[in-house]
Amino acid sequence: MTALNEQALNQLFTDARTHNGFLDKDIPDALLKQLYDLTKWGPTAFNMSSARFVFVKSGEAKQKLKQALMPGNVDKTMQAPVTVIVGTDTKFFEHLPQLFPAFDAKPLYEGNPAFAAEAGFRNGTLQGAYLIMAARALGLDCGPMSGFDNAKVDELFFPGGLVRSNFLINLGYGDSSKLYPRGPRLGFDIAASIA
Repeated sequence: MTALNEQALNQLFTDARTHNGFLDKDIPDALLKQLYDLTKWGPTAFNMSSARFVFVKSGEAKQKLKQALMPGNVDKTMQAPVTVIVGTDTKFFEHLPQLFPAFDAKPLYEGNPAFAAEAGFRNGTLQGAYLIMAARALGLDCGPMSGFDNAKVDELFFPGGLVRSNFLINLGYGDSSKLYPRGPRLGFDIAASIA
């Protein structure tokens, strides 16, 4: 494997921004499927793949989601061509025999709800981050956020309680005129160490 060039690194990290406004440009369903097909290859424990994604795109679905948003997140979410609900399948372990045939990992989680909830949430969150990076790689801009009523989103989009929402990601082609000034980041000596 070789290092990516500077242009690719800039697109994925250095120049990438959290967008609060988007251009009026559709994201085709085929691109959303391509996005998921990249995202699914990111690593998770025992290949558990606990994340579940709802690509909220239609006007009707957007109006449903609007009911659960905090006021400060309404306009940008309604404007975004797509909003992804990143959720966690609480019974992800049912798929482990198929996803990780090398070892019977299902019993590790099936009989331990607290362990399963923690592992499922952690790995589902990782998959949400992979989706952000995959979206950037495909030329899309992202606006990940909290600021919504999880219980309401679960009621509206995940009836039955099997999946629980984690966070939202607005997707589209960013309107750079609506960016906030870039925030600083912590330096290595504050945030990291080498042991």
